[in-house]
Amino acid sequence: MNEIKVLIEGYAKSLENGWIANSSVTIIKSQGNIVITDPGCDREKLLEELKKEGLQTTYINFVFLTHGHADHSALAGIFENAKIVDEFYVYQKDTIIKHEGTIPGTDLRVIRTPGHIQGHCSLSIETEQGIYVVAGDVFWWSESEEQIVDINKPDGDQEYMNMESLIASRKKLIELADYIIPGHGKMFKVVK
Repeated sequence: MNEIKVLIEGYAKSLENGWIANSSVTIIKSQGNIVITDPGCDREKLLEELKKEGLQTTYINFVFLTHGHADHSALAGIFENAKIVDEFYVYQKDTIIKHEGTIPGTDLRVIRTPGHIQGHCSLSIETEQGIYVVAGDVFWWSESEEQIVDINKPDGDQEYMNMESLIASRKKLIELADYIIPGHGKMFKVVK
């Protein structure tokens, strides 16, 4: 059965002209594979957390990216043996292959979840405790916000957001998941 652990709880603090932010980072063990999701941009913290788990960058088989924003994806390249997976493709060195909706060799489901940006996806992980979803920025909160699940809450990244798509993606994940790991903020249990 799949195992998942949050290595880094994502955070986002608004500045006058930007952000201090790093995505939630999880490690998943699935059918002999080790998958890291949205490795973020804080290299020192990520390497420290991997070391605590007894893992080296060479042990990671796949890096899953919910989307390409640097606070989620900047460190994808430090995993020298890993294949990178996004909403449609698996990348290995200079080879790009379309996947079949799962991370190859696992039952981890890739789910299209546009809204925050058009090219956004999430990852569904079945475990003994229930279904976890790594949601990326379908759900996220800044440090100053109370973490209340509101499917109609506007996204903080207005430049690329499509609110109608984002609401549909939020509904889809709430229907599917028992637990949601947001891009920034604490993991939460879905109350149905």
